Amino acid sequence: MHAPPAPPLPPVLDAVFSALADPTRRAILSMLLEDDMAVTDVAEPFQMSLAAISKHLQILAEAGLISQEKRGRVKWCKLEPDAMREASIWMQGFGQFERLDLDAFERFLEAELHTAEAEPDPPQA
Repeated sequence: MHAPPAPPLPPVLDAVFSALADPTRRAILSMLLEDDMAVTDVAEPFQMSLAAISKHLQILAEAGLISQEKRGRVKWCKLEPDAMREASIWMQGFGQFERLDLDAFERFLEAELHTAEAEPDPPQA
């Protein structure tokens, strides 16, 4: 019998995991671990247009993973760790399962087999 399906994720976690699914966005988050960065500096290492990077930044901002603020004429990006923390807390629930010990399972099966072989057959009528 199968367990009932898990309840749907809260929309905020859906947005976080969707944003994290893209390698470019994960790379951007790694860059922002160091310090706040101007959008042009974020775009520099990538071989894509500024518009494409801006779209990635918009998705990260909508997921709550970054914030953006204008300082003078420059738009800055800042990592917002709270959204990642919520996702991490949700994922920690899966760490409660014990690892499957295949050696112990094999020993159990062998013991059961030996027990079954040692039992006399019931008398036939």
